[in-house]
Amino acid sequence: MIKSTFLNLLIVWCLAISTSCSSTKNLSHANPEKKLGWKLGSQAYTFRLFTFAEALDKIDSCDLRYVEAFPGQIIGAGSTEQMGYGLSESGRKLVKDLLKKKNITLHAFGVVGAKNEEEWEKVFQFAKDMGVKVLNVEPSEGHLDVISRLCDKYDIKVALHNHPQPSKYWTPDVVLAALKGRSNRMGAAADVGHWMRSGLDPVACLKQLDGRVFHIHFKDLNTFGDKKAHDVHWGTGKLPLRDIVNELKRQKFSGMLSAEYEYNWENNKDDVKQSAANLRAIL
Repeated sequence: MIKSTFLNLLIVWCLAISTSCSSTKNLSHANPEKKLGWKLGSQAYTFRLFTFAEALDKIDSCDLRYVEAFPGQIIGAGSTEQMGYGLSESGRKLVKDLLKKKNITLHAFGVVGAKNEEEWEKVFQFAKDMGVKVLNVEPSEGHLDVISRLCDKYDIKVALHNHPQPSKYWTPDVVLAALKGRSNRMGAAADVGHWMRSGLDPVACLKQLDGRVFHIHFKDLNTFGDKKAHDVHWGTGKLPLRDIVNELKRQKFSGMLSAEYEYNWENNKDDVKQSAANLRAIL
């Protein structure tokens, strides 16, 4: 009797272990980026025509668990407040509740700016309160030292973002010069699509920024070297996707990849979903 009971318990235990291992394996296959430490998510600006609450619904339906919020988006879910440091306590609680409900992490915030040191402090205080890990910015040169100090004070990373030429940080040379002598918590928010629009090789740019890439704005475009180029599903345009993946692996990148699909604005949820699937298939 005792022997039979022990045998039954052993069988149940083995089945439980087998099921657990199978679930872990399936999760690994479904979200291979996790093994690399990559946080695959979306820039809420992709869904700028909608509220933040609606953007979270769309991000969730794409099987993405991270979001980069942007300043000015209406919160929704009964609130007309806008995303940013001006959010009231009740507004911040609502955002946190919405994130928890969807099991989505607010990892980054940007692209955000400020007029002076006092306002930058408010931005950092807001980021700290909301659990933001990376602020994506395009500050004036005169604000770089202020930002460097605040990075260390609040233990928050700041990443300099590149828009196309002739914006200030369009080339890695300018980014590296701005980072020199400043906090190690300052790095780059690499927008591979904007590099392509500026006629820059995105793989070469990533190599130039080796070790300082904190965040990625991920895009694939239909043409190269054209500021009017538009987004297409990842892996179907001119972005050397496999080379990008290999370079990020080589650098042991561990930040967030924000899907920023700035095309088909009213109905681009499925575009983001397919793009994420294409990337995961390569991984």
